[in-house]
Amino acid sequence: MILYVDCKASKDGCGSAEMPFKKINDAAKIAKPGDEIVVRPGVYREYVDPVNAGRPEARITYRSSEPLGAEIMGSEVLSGWVRHEGDVWTARVCNGIFGDYNPYTTFVCGDWYFAPTVRHTGCVWLNDRMMYETVDLQECIKGEADPCAWDPEASKYKWFTVQEDGYTVFYANFKGLDPNNENVEITVRRNCFMPSKEGIGFITLSGFKIHNAAPTWAPPAAYQDGMVGPHWSKGWIIEDCEIYNSRCCGISLGKYRDPENDMYFYTRHVKSPTQMERDAVCRGQYHGWRKERIGSHIIRRCNVHHCEQTGIVGRMGGVFSIIEDCHIHDICNSQQLGGAETAGIKLHAAIDVIIRRNRIHNCIMGVWLDWEAQGARISGNLLYDNHRPDGVDPAQGAMFSNDVFIEVGHGPTLIDNNIMLSKVSAVIPSEGLAFVHNLMLGSITFINSGVDSIVNGQREPRYTPYHIRHRTEVAGFMTILHGDDRIYNNIFVQHYPVTDTDKTPKDCDYEVVGTAQFDIFPSYEEWFSKSMPGVEPDMGKMGEFHFGHLPVWIGGNAYVNGAVPGKHEKTGYVAEGGKVSFELVTEGDKVTLKTDLFKSIGDFHTGIITSDTLGEAFEPEQRFEEPDGKDIIFDKDYFGDHRGLSAYAGPFAEAFDGSVTVWG
Repeated sequence: MILYVDCKASKDGCGSAEMPFKKINDAAKIAKPGDEIVVRPGVYREYVDPVNAGRPEARITYRSSEPLGAEIMGSEVLSGWVRHEGDVWTARVCNGIFGDYNPYTTFVCGDWYFAPTVRHTGCVWLNDRMMYETVDLQECIKGEADPCAWDPEASKYKWFTVQEDGYTVFYANFKGLDPNNENVEITVRRNCFMPSKEGIGFITLSGFKIHNAAPTWAPPAAYQDGMVGPHWSKGWIIEDCEIYNSRCCGISLGKYRDPENDMYFYTRHVKSPTQMERDAVCRGQYHGWRKERIGSHIIRRCNVHHCEQTGIVGRMGGVFSIIEDCHIHDICNSQQLGGAETAGIKLHAAIDVIIRRNRIHNCIMGVWLDWEAQGARISGNLLYDNHRPDGVDPAQGAMFSNDVFIEVGHGPTLIDNNIMLSKVSAVIPSEGLAFVHNLMLGSITFINSGVDSIVNGQREPRYTPYHIRHRTEVAGFMTILHGDDRIYNNIFVQHYPVTDTDKTPKDCDYEVVGTAQFDIFPSYEEWFSKSMPGVEPDMGKMGEFHFGHLPVWIGGNAYVNGAVPGKHEKTGYVAEGGKVSFELVTEGDKVTLKTDLFKSIGDFHTGIITSDTLGEAFEPEQRFEEPDGKDIIFDKDYFGDHRGLSAYAGPFAEAFDGSVTVWG
């Protein structure tokens, strides 16, 4: 059955083409498996709470009849502004409009939130752009630029709120604009499209514009909120949507609410945060975290931007999912929020997750896979400008910046055929990673740090889980030994200057590009000869190797512009000559890479990499392979072009002359 919705209908109807519903949520209340809800163009100021699940063979589909024509908004227009002082105006709203969730009495706070608890989940929007919240009225009146904001001019537009006699009172500095002649809106709803119940699976959401909501901070062991999300279910498809202007997260693939482990550290102040995370993993299995019930979502061709925590977040609920062909940008740029859950994509337990062919830029961090990135693959993405602009101060609680961050995972985690142009390409306090056929202008850091803590004068290891191959069931726990990495057929370019020679690879802003930092690890031959000293293994003697560095494999890489090869590089190429230039040119949705890189590399070719080359990650004893267990042959490049009998280093099958379109 097809149900129709049209907010512009003359009166509310029954959902037929001639008498459509006026609200999407009315259709959501009665939709059954196999139904399609067709939403005509217009602005829908409502929270859509899907009641019924679809089935794999009979999905429930919500479709905008015109691409991006139907808008679901979490905000309302606020008019009747009165001048308070200078450029500052004021307006009042009765709290009854908020129901049981007032975003202007609810603070952004919780586990892994490191900034001061002074910002509300609500926000004021001026002409579809976020204004900056202040902690007092005087700061609002001054209207000065925030030194930590990535867009200093935008940060001059301020707002402040107080509660008075059942009203939320707003003050806002519009910098000479008359708010009664502009589009000024306030967030009033927590979510836009997200089931209130768990298990509402096999939903398709297609072609909507969704924006201006007030979800809460979404740490990994707590209920994870977003403007849009499947809420602990299976088989959603979110496609061709524009999702933006979230106070915290845009799309949540994340965790259910567990009353016994929800904001546990923030509310109870007992157990270490790491132990809380281990508890969450084990409790998740009790609460149905199985491949048959959770995950396997698809997010494709979406434009996700201007969210102040993450574009896409997920803890456990995103397993076996695919994020592809999306444009993710301008995430956590206001720097009003700060904590350990900020990135374009931030996933915990990215088991068999594929992140491919996305354009990710101007985010505080590009892709952050934290804990259990087992079987995850980051492939064919364009990542750039994922770092603070020059001259911008780091905010309190802000994380460091990079294209890819893999944290405390045991692998196998595969990073291949990416164009990585930010100042730091990868941060890897992990093991069991493979970098294959990437172009990296930044460094690789945290290769032997960022895992354990020193507490009370002793080392406190951060034991993290690994899983049964291609499943969620926990196979064991282990701390990170570091190493067990494979680095093949990449191009390393020292594009950014080395400004501090005292920095070491464990510094998050280490600036030296190449593989020399991996010299601290043994080769496989060195490791094997020492860890297996005789025919009869000595269990006591083996301990120093079971808790020591794992080996690395490095080969076939090209080093340009002073990038430094390590001692394990036996088959690489070190280019000589002058400085190599890079420029990204954006024209609409088209991005062109202009470079003279290939004059330095010449005709350097190397071998074809396969799953057999990479082997298996040490701790989970799992091969670098497809989620279905099939082998990978790296004979396709960034564009999907065939590599032939030998491989050119980097993400392109062959050199190009001058410029190439890398997006659009």
